[in-house]
Amino acid sequence: MMKKFLMALAATTMIASPLVTAQAQAAPHREVHRVVKQNPHGRTVVRQKTVVRQNDYRNNYRHWSKGQRFDRRYANNYRVVDNYRNYRLSTPPRGYQWVRSGNDAVLVAITSGIIGAVIGGALR
Repeated sequence: MMKKFLMALAATTMIASPLVTAQAQAAPHREVHRVVKQNPHGRTVVRQKTVVRQNDYRNNYRHWSKGQRFDRRYANNYRVVDNYRNYRLSTPPRGYQWVRSGNDAVLVAITSGIIGAVIGGALR
């Protein structure tokens, strides 16, 4: 009886976890800006502005990690880095190339697009 209960709990967890993470990624980003000023008459004026934005990777900076598939549509300032020695990057292994995404250097497999390494802030 306990074994069946644990198996059902494990199956429910496996099914529900992608749904929860998808909701967290789609949650809007909320910023609150507050400006406090003093008037010449001694009054304090507080202005508050709330900005709500949807997370859209095409407009925001994308954080790459090892093992992900690199898609250049989501890269910020995409360029292939041919002069990797000028940026103190190692020689890429056969079948890989260094790619620029923002200020990050990303080592990408040419055929599959899988990321082999990410060096943050290497390209300035």
